[in-house]
Amino acid sequence: MAIPQSFLDELEARCPIEEVVADYVTLSAKGGNLWGLCPFHGEKTPSFAVSPDKHIFHCFGCGKGGGVVRFLMEIENLSFIEAVRKLAARAGLEMPEEDQAAQERRNRRRRLLELNKQAARFYYDTLRSPLGEPMRKYIAKRQLTSAYVKRFGLGAAPDSWDSLIKAMTAQGFEKGELLEAGLVVAGKSGGVYDKFRNRLMLPVIDATGDILGFTSRVMDNSTPKYLNTPETAIFKKRSILYGIQWAKLTKRSFFLLVEGNLDVITLHQAGIDNAVATMGTALTAEHARLIGRYTNELVLCYDNDSAGVEATQRAMAVLKDTTLRVRVLQLPRRKTPEGELVKQDPDDFIKLQGPAAFERLLAGSADQSEYRLETIQQKYDLAKTEDRAAFLKEAAQMIAQLSSPVEREIYAGRAAQAAEVSKEAMVREVEDSRRRHANQRRRKEERAALTPAANLQPKARELRYANVRSARAEEGVIRLLFLDSTLLSLCRGLTQEQFSSPLWGRIYAALAQGELPPNPAAFDAVLSGEEADLLARLLHTPQSLAEGRQAMTDYIAIIQEEAHRRDTAQSDPMADLLAIRAKKKQKEVTEEQT
Repeated sequence: MAIPQSFLDELEARCPIEEVVADYVTLSAKGGNLWGLCPFHGEKTPSFAVSPDKHIFHCFGCGKGGGVVRFLMEIENLSFIEAVRKLAARAGLEMPEEDQAAQERRNRRRRLLELNKQAARFYYDTLRSPLGEPMRKYIAKRQLTSAYVKRFGLGAAPDSWDSLIKAMTAQGFEKGELLEAGLVVAGKSGGVYDKFRNRLMLPVIDATGDILGFTSRVMDNSTPKYLNTPETAIFKKRSILYGIQWAKLTKRSFFLLVEGNLDVITLHQAGIDNAVATMGTALTAEHARLIGRYTNELVLCYDNDSAGVEATQRAMAVLKDTTLRVRVLQLPRRKTPEGELVKQDPDDFIKLQGPAAFERLLAGSADQSEYRLETIQQKYDLAKTEDRAAFLKEAAQMIAQLSSPVEREIYAGRAAQAAEVSKEAMVREVEDSRRRHANQRRRKEERAALTPAANLQPKARELRYANVRSARAEEGVIRLLFLDSTLLSLCRGLTQEQFSSPLWGRIYAALAQGELPPNPAAFDAVLSGEEADLLARLLHTPQSLAEGRQAMTDYIAIIQEEAHRRDTAQSDPMADLLAIRAKKKQKEVTEEQT
């Protein structure tokens, strides 16, 4: 949907960025900006700045930035249109009429959601028919009650190639729509057939109650055992949590993240109504942001095997950049009649031990530091001297990363007790590790300071500058145009093609041609998240207008000089090589003279 610029201007005027941000972040004034703890990554010292005058936010820690619409897009995980619509409701403005393309996209989404809704009804009805008997037997085996089968909308896909196709086309849906929704698969002969066959079907429902797609479990020995809807316009696994529609209503103070979708249902049935699961993928930053909308605490409960430990470590790496408090619940292994110790998932544990036993484990779940220390300890045989030394060294490195001196002392004491050494010796080892880490960090910063060109590069690899000298001048042009649009009169001979950075070239063209005003919010619709971050960083950089006209002239001269050099190099491939040789020769002469 193309939002008129006049509407965006009115929206920004009625929704000052500092007021919108203040709904999510506690801000305090300092040096002309408002500062707070960044909501997009964990930090203890505020590096998140809001500039009311420039209408932008920018985090000097993680780099995120943009206008008021971009902030809402990032904090609420919304599309541009969804963020504008939410701000419009806040401001009491009516959304402008949608253009035809936007209406088509909106109608397409509605159509896919309606198709999924009708498919879920078909599967739900099939579960109660004779065709659903294998799935009903499996549900009985899992000890799921009819109330929770209904609550989560479980269904059955019959062992047929076209049952769903027939049912949905009879309701007026086209086969192309079934393909787009991921409900059917294209055959080699040009036809289509049902994607889900002989499977227990679990609708995947978002926090608003829309059915985005399905996950399923096969009823025979065929593979794959579990099968999800493929990525579609509405089903994106990186930002979906199974069970979120019910977990968001919990009165508990935290969410419980487990691996299996059926585990989620078992837990809810047992009264643990805060359980969610990812869709067979690793935890992502999008998942973390979604969880952060409803709680500030998360308990990880992955399988207690090597894969589960690895998944827990990966999840904690993602979560360290959030404000979520993280705990880890490791379910104990159970002994089989043959005496073998095997892993348990939540479903196994609740069936064998009961909900009360699970609640006790949940109450005693370890925080992430405790879990990390236990994981390290399990790698070593502390009866062996060399293993004890290796354990203490690795544990010291982990403990040294803790920011709280109290936490460092507590965990140093636990590690010392486990290895049977004095606490004082372990504390010294931790502090030595902190000093070594600090020295390494300082040397890294010093090396970076010696290579200033690297510091000028954008963080996003796809936005890296091919020509830093030209790109810095291009930054200057864009910054000046945002500060004083009348300086555009000096840019008559400057073209988009002369820019070395595609991003700055696009922004310059939009400004020069009058397509967009020099307003960060206007660019929120056309820039990616990484591009908006870079623009916000640029606009937060101070620029004096006292010599603005001269600075603009100088920037343009550099851009055009570098563009001419590129053109010359393309027409004469030897030109750059000759220039390098001449520069090297001049350096040798200078060194001989000194």
